[in-house]
Amino acid sequence: MQDHYEVLGVAKNASQDEIKKAYRKLARQLHPDMNPTEEEQERFKQVTHAYEVLSDPNQRAQYDAGGSMFGDMGGFGFGDLFENFFGGGQRGPRSMAERGQDALLRVELTMAEVVFGAAKQIDIDTAVTCSTCLGTTCRPGTSPKVCDLCGGSGSIARQVRSLLGNVMTTSPCNACRGYGQTIPEPCLDCRGQGRVRAQRTLDLNIPGGVEHGLRLQLTGQGEVGFAGGPQGDIYVEISVIADEFYERDGDDLIAQLELPLQDAVLGTSVKINTFDGEADLEIKPGSQSGDVITMKAKGIKHLRSNGRGDLHVQLKVLTPTRVDSKEKELFKKLAELRKSEKPTLSKRSQSTFGRGRRR
Repeated sequence: MQDHYEVLGVAKNASQDEIKKAYRKLARQLHPDMNPTEEEQERFKQVTHAYEVLSDPNQRAQYDAGGSMFGDMGGFGFGDLFENFFGGGQRGPRSMAERGQDALLRVELTMAEVVFGAAKQIDIDTAVTCSTCLGTTCRPGTSPKVCDLCGGSGSIARQVRSLLGNVMTTSPCNACRGYGQTIPEPCLDCRGQGRVRAQRTLDLNIPGGVEHGLRLQLTGQGEVGFAGGPQGDIYVEISVIADEFYERDGDDLIAQLELPLQDAVLGTSVKINTFDGEADLEIKPGSQSGDVITMKAKGIKHLRSNGRGDLHVQLKVLTPTRVDSKEKELFKKLAELRKSEKPTLSKRSQSTFGRGRRR
């Protein structure tokens, strides 16, 4: 790193006035508008940084004591100093066309639509290209006019006095707002915007496997920008309606089947409604409450790969709460036949509470 005093060409005991004069002289020579080469612009940055450090008593003292070679900028950088001395502003007119805004839509899906995906049509109120001026903002048969004030440059140059003497500074033209051109006869239908509000139908193809709260990005499907600018994006946020019978666990589905006691004891075959239609479910004899029967590939489509999750059906064996006299006698006979069986506490390692047996 070069010595700051050497960069400015002053002695280490130079006064603040001498440092200021040295910088003023070098800044005039190395001004970026006068020296477009990268080498000269880099040197101008070095000169400016050296002045930032040495013109501040605290930073200069720290630098002289062997502190940071860069000094404490204190939130004031090269860009700030350049703006103060030479002014800011764009080089050349800016484009009148602006990108349209993004939009957020919320779409509700049933569990069936989550399982397989869904095609949706949504009517949205948005900005579309004006059909009269086709986004030019001008009345048909007319065209933009070069700004009389800035001559099409989009900026105004002014001479101001500064610590370096008289320097030129530029700012956006107030007459054309920096565009370099004006619209003498704006389109009447869009009032010179190049766009109008309209209803538009949006076709959505939502893949299977999306989750509640997921946002899908539709690039370039949002509103048209000012003066025919590019369209913004649309973000579709998914909201899943809770299903009456099924809940989701990753890409698997979970359901509960209430099973009469006799069917659990003897076994049976039942038909259940899945999202693929009616399906047979085999219940083995001696099934217990909490047992889980898995139906392969009856769950939700994987969002980022092929295949589907599974459907897990948990059994809930129902114990009769009311029995008539005949049923009561039958249960008494059953109890007599199985009188050797007594209620006992099961060890925790053998308990199936809360998870069930997979069958």
